Amino acid sequence: MEWRDEGIILGLRKHGETSVIAEVMTHAHGRHMGIVHGGRSKRLQPVLQPGNSVDLVWRARLDEHLGQYQVELVNGRAGHLMQSAIGLHGVQAMAALLRLLPERDSHPRLHDAFAIILDSLDAPAGAGALYVRFELAVLEDLGFGLDLSRCAATGVRTDLVYVSPKTGRAVSSGAGAPWADRLLALPEFLTDRDVACTDAETLGQAFRLSGYFLNRHVFEARGIEPPVSRESFCTAALKAMQAGPVPARDREPIA
Repeated sequence: MEWRDEGIILGLRKHGETSVIAEVMTHAHGRHMGIVHGGRSKRLQPVLQPGNSVDLVWRARLDEHLGQYQVELVNGRAGHLMQSAIGLHGVQAMAALLRLLPERDSHPRLHDAFAIILDSLDAPAGAGALYVRFELAVLEDLGFGLDLSRCAATGVRTDLVYVSPKTGRAVSSGAGAPWADRLLALPEFLTDRDVACTDAETLGQAFRLSGYFLNRHVFEARGIEPPVSRESFCTAALKAMQAGPVPARDREPIA
């Protein structure tokens, strides 16, 4: 068995004296493991860092075997990511989210979104909004996507300012007013791609929204704790949001 693909390093664990088992989010083959012989060498250690994009060749005798990787560096962004709290916690938080997916299930949209966000973490004021969209995309691929397209009560597509914590569906201002204290806030930038997230309060609302449904449908359901890296990233992103405006290029959709 053999295939070629592109991927992003998520993590490593030691294997024997000189090798490692690399966990990679690939474009066509999902989250996939493989042994890298000599992966602890001086030549390969800088390549096999979380956040780096690599070209891969995977080989195994049978498809169900762990297999072996040959890797070649494409984008060595790891060193840059480790220079800031946004970058360091961001790559860890997104890797933790991707580990929620079944191994070897193809999710090309999430691979591409992951790469886009990693390349955008040098503009920290916009990183939080991109990350929230990534969390919502992961929820969707896990089968728990939110319906933010129209009001659950009236069917209107405008003035959507709430989300029902029970159904995950949007609710308009008028329909939700009597139950506003029981509903989750829906930031406008999540329903209108032309609107940017420009303040920490709005970003905080977005983090609470995606975090609520991750906890409800994924973490609590599986009996696991939310990753510490998510809380650390959210704290760093909110701090960065308070420091300055969002650059225009970070207003583009990622998924």
